[in-house]
Amino acid sequence: MPVAVPKEYRTKTAPTLKDKMEKLNMRTENTELKKMGSIAKKGLQKYLLQLQHHPLRTKAITAAVLSGISDTVSQKLSGISKLQLRRILLKMLFGFAYLGPFGHYMYMLLDKIFKGKRDSKTVAKKVVLEQLTSSPCNNLLFMIYYGVVVDGRPWMHVKTRIKQEYPKVQMTAWTVSLCFPL
Repeated sequence: MPVAVPKEYRTKTAPTLKDKMEKLNMRTENTELKKMGSIAKKGLQKYLLQLQHHPLRTKAITAAVLSGISDTVSQKLSGISKLQLRRILLKMLFGFAYLGPFGHYMYMLLDKIFKGKRDSKTVAKKVVLEQLTSSPCNNLLFMIYYGVVVDGRPWMHVKTRIKQEYPKVQMTAWTVSLCFPL
């Protein structure tokens, strides 16, 4: 009696994008995504397709959009009556030019270091390594960018502010990472 072999094990090649999309469809049929409707599902599928074919570009654009959204929300929560469009665009530029590409290459490196493992212990190790190495650099670079480029302050003022606030910023980042891990 022949044994049914799953499609992805029939050949020595990796599963195709179509196979991955079929798995995504099967996994999401009984989840919240189904409730969101077919538009959201199609949007997610298009996003995943772009991520597969153009990962660096997709991550850069995603980082830019998320940076813009987060700054818009931040401005609204702080009580600013009129949104500062220049500030939003400069933060989006930082997301597009730095955060997206840096994250892309950082996690490629982490995947190589941990040999592509994706179990929960490995994910925790990746988070710890990222938080101890790149998080301090990212926060420092952002504080410099924000002070000099976004606020337009002189370097000496930015440097003084970093000396005063950087330890608190980094400790907050580590606290948030511990409380809300990936």
